[in-house]
Amino acid sequence: KLTDLLQQYATAFRDPMMLQPPEWFKAFMYCEAFLQLPFFPVAAYAFLKGGCKWIRTPAIVYSTHVATTLFAILAHILFHDFSKSELAGPQTLRERLILLSIYLPYLLIPLLILFTMLCNPHYKHVEKRKRK
Repeated sequence: KLTDLLQQYATAFRDPMMLQPPEWFKAFMYCEAFLQLPFFPVAAYAFLKGGCKWIRTPAIVYSTHVATTLFAILAHILFHDFSKSELAGPQTLRERLILLSIYLPYLLIPLLILFTMLCNPHYKHVEKRKRK
């Protein structure tokens, strides 16, 4: 049933990357499976507990990594010539924007995390130096 759901999604939103991912997209999926997914429970613990300033650096690394991968994916959606693909990809600007809108939250949430870690005074480290 899950493969049918994936097939329906790929057909409805003209997303061939889900059925026949390019090699670079597969590399991003491995990064997600082995780097990003293990980060989720750690981050959930830190954010739910509150007051965990140690999450700042891992959250910055996570959010910049995810944002970087999403820029490549979004650029591929906007500029790739899908007419040469075996599977139907977005052809019109409207279809590209619809597919882009599906991937866009995966960029916005890491950017919000990054903004929070960099600008929120709670997460800013104030280095204390010893006086001699």
